[in-house]
Amino acid sequence: MTVVRVAFTQATWTGDKESMIALHEAWTREAASAGAQVICFQELFYGPYFGITQDTAYYDYAESVPGPTTERFAALAAELGMVIVLPVYEEDQPGVLYNTAAVIDADGTYLGKYRKHHIPHLPKFWEKFYFRPGNLGYPVFETAVGKIGVNICYDRHFPEGWRVLALGGAEIVFNPNATAPGISNKLWEIEQPAAAVANGYFVVANNRVGREENEYGDEAVAFYGSSYAVGPDGNYVGEVGSTTEDQLLVRDLDLDQIREVRERWQFFRDRRPDAYGAIVAP
Repeated sequence: MTVVRVAFTQATWTGDKESMIALHEAWTREAASAGAQVICFQELFYGPYFGITQDTAYYDYAESVPGPTTERFAALAAELGMVIVLPVYEEDQPGVLYNTAAVIDADGTYLGKYRKHHIPHLPKFWEKFYFRPGNLGYPVFETAVGKIGVNICYDRHFPEGWRVLALGGAEIVFNPNATAPGISNKLWEIEQPAAAVANGYFVVANNRVGREENEYGDEAVAFYGSSYAVGPDGNYVGEVGSTTEDQLLVRDLDLDQIREVRERWQFFRDRRPDAYGAIVAP
């Protein structure tokens, strides 16, 4: 498959889990009608971004993976013939919780999951209260649309994970986010294009949008959307998404561009893993 039509979403918290799931089911059907072959939702798509606060009540959003939401979207994937990247809150066992993305193939097969490695603990991003660091490595999933990987939000600040996914053969890396204004805005513009260029693959980066005032009132932050796809040459594929509105975005990615760029820039030939030992020193 040379050209892959991808879909990705940016949404504002509606106020309840079921309506968020229903919204994304509808978007998946719309994407399929537009010819999309794979779709990725935003980080923790069916809930609020509860890292704003530290409250055990939000543990109730966690569920097993695979589990009810995974199974519900697996049935939809099989019906529509679409690959789905499904970012959810995972409970491995009571008190053992992860920020996770399940990957479902176009025939509804659950292929596995990625658990977010890097967990921030900063004002209004109190994620260590909710998640353990990921422990499943950086899997690359063989799907109906090609080899895909996942990096979740804060992971994008760490170049090592991007590289491991490239070495694993990833052609498209999905990067679901919950990113709020500040220094993040500039990083959002440069980090994923830089990762795409350095590793010679496509990156699809989507972000929440809008203020979750219905959950946090005056404490809410304004997620800025601006979701996009970027190619291995560092250029956007299509336009960047809205900074304020819910959106389903659909873009065509020509995977032949990976070979073209990698043969022009021989980063994999010229890299020096023998010289990088300091990277993993404590």
